[in-house]
Amino acid sequence: MEVIKVRPLNREDVQSAMKIQRKITGKSPKAGWKKEIETHLKDYPQECLAAIYADRVAGFIIGEVKTLEFGVEKSGWIVIVGVDPEFMGQGIGKKLGRKLLDHFKRKGIGQVFTSVPWDSSDLLAFFKSLRFERSEFINLERRL
Repeated sequence: MEVIKVRPLNREDVQSAMKIQRKITGKSPKAGWKKEIETHLKDYPQECLAAIYADRVAGFIIGEVKTLEFGVEKSGWIVIVGVDPEFMGQGIGKKLGRKLLDHFKRKGIGQVFTSVPWDSSDLLAFFKSLRFERSEFINLERRL
């Protein structure tokens, strides 16, 4: 097997990320998804990574840095992670996660957050493998 390389995600990778998201969910990404990824690329380019295998995007991770959110002075956030189902189980997500966590640590960030649906056992297992734990925060929602 070829080596998986991690590099910054770029605008040309957005279509590949959308295809991966479609493969994972079985439906097209919601309206605005592409624009949201492009906004992250513009605002947080160092926190957007792609895993490359045989010259194609096999996975991606999107993060951001927030200051003064929820009383936390400076924190990292993992917004979305996706691995092409063809490549799942090969450690690609973990490699992307570790690379982003290392990046946050180098930037002096002491806490990293994400949000995961409680019934998403595969995502929970993934984040637990990266040593994430339950947070002191509770997600609240109000539908309008």
